[in-house]
Amino acid sequence: MSDIAKILQNLGIESQNYGAFNGEWFGSGETLESISPIDGKVIATVVQATTEEYEKVYNEAEKAFKIWRMIPGPKRGDIVRQIGDALREHKDDLGALVTLEMGKILAEGKGEVQEMIDIADFAVGLSRQMYGSTMHSERPLHRMYEQWHPLGVIGIISAFNFPVAVWSWNSMLAAVCGDSMIWKPSPKTPLTAIACQKIAAKVFVANDLPPAVMSLVIGDTETVGERMIADKRLPLISATGSTRMGKRVGEVVGGRLGRTILELGGNNALIVSNNADVNIALPAILFGAVGTAGQRCTSTRRVFIHADIYEQLKEKLCKAYAQVAIGNPLDENTLMGPLIDNLAVDGMQKAIEKAKASGGNVLCGGEILNEDFPCGNYVKPCIIEVDRQYDIVKDETFAPIVYLLKYDDLGQVISEHNDVPQGLSSAIFTTNVLESETFLSHMGSDCGIANINIGTSGAEIGGAFGGEKETGGGREAGSDSWKAYMRRQTNTINWSKELPLAQGIKFGD
Repeated sequence: MSDIAKILQNLGIESQNYGAFNGEWFGSGETLESISPIDGKVIATVVQATTEEYEKVYNEAEKAFKIWRMIPGPKRGDIVRQIGDALREHKDDLGALVTLEMGKILAEGKGEVQEMIDIADFAVGLSRQMYGSTMHSERPLHRMYEQWHPLGVIGIISAFNFPVAVWSWNSMLAAVCGDSMIWKPSPKTPLTAIACQKIAAKVFVANDLPPAVMSLVIGDTETVGERMIADKRLPLISATGSTRMGKRVGEVVGGRLGRTILELGGNNALIVSNNADVNIALPAILFGAVGTAGQRCTSTRRVFIHADIYEQLKEKLCKAYAQVAIGNPLDENTLMGPLIDNLAVDGMQKAIEKAKASGGNVLCGGEILNEDFPCGNYVKPCIIEVDRQYDIVKDETFAPIVYLLKYDDLGQVISEHNDVPQGLSSAIFTTNVLESETFLSHMGSDCGIANINIGTSGAEIGGAFGGEKETGGGREAGSDSWKAYMRRQTNTINWSKELPLAQGIKFGD
């Protein structure tokens, strides 16, 4: 048996799998092929859900919610702890499957599973800390406080680039909050979703709890996606993907006055001051732009370099790019694997041509590596020098392209930094406290994440993750992001023998 066959067997992935889970596995829709971007070969197939089967999933998720919401929060936290332990046991296999199905290098695949473990640990602590507030009433012998209740059955829509971590950021928090959930994963990475679902389901079954607390439905946009976002029974839709997709989700869910958590596009910039330590800025730019083959929402896409050090850093970057090991992401020596598919490669080539037509100068990279990799998903990471932010620079190209721009003045560069539709992640490299504090001030970065001497790519789960403008405005993971998965209730208790009315109104004598 091959290593890949063993990995699939360990995770319960068969040659053909069902795409709907509500405590049982089923599906009768069209067959979906999971194709590895590594070699263009089919890993396994999935029989997708129909609209009617979506209803079956919802019905069981609703029944599960009515049981789950009444389990004490710390007990829910213990179930999540057990899921985290199960993920630890399957970390190597699940990380390898992430790499096989999505194409990120093995270290990143395993790292993504570690993020799932970390957010499970965070959620366990959270299960005892979902605090409300007490307030002083203006009326005598009255008491006021607020509490948080589970929201209901929520919908989770995830993207291909983080096929398991994004689900966990939502599902672990939603679970300790008392919600049940329906997960629609990307059709490009269905097998990792099935593997996660099987791991979680075993924990619920072992504890005599309904496994439909965490449900799954794999289906196309029309059959399942549109049905989910229009479903008035789902009070919250958390969706990760493109800005175009997010606008559709926001429009439909907002039209029914539902809630959304939208994690959308990013066009992240990194500023390198003439007061920066170039030796730490260089690897931050390299990994930020090349890591996950530029397919992170937090990938570094624009680098503003002070004129005093521009030529020096440009030369160092080009030398570093020439040393990037491109190849099979299952090989531990590989630094950059393939793009997800040929459509992504085409999008990268079109962006390069648009940048050149606008006046950009390609310093290195951008070639498709067809000879060594016949599937056509492998490219060389690209650096493009531009004299200003052309329209293509203000767009997000989900590929390893980074644009270099020269600047002289901090106020000017912050203005240019913010002059894009997206607002997710940002960074400045400087040893000057005035520059760093300006970047973090009200007049500084307009992004949801702003870093000093740390790159744009990635984030710790302890902080709230998300951005502004066309990035969507939602927040996931740490801090008080849990509140999005609950409903707030203000309570007033009258323990007097009178009924004082508002505004001093009196009836009768």
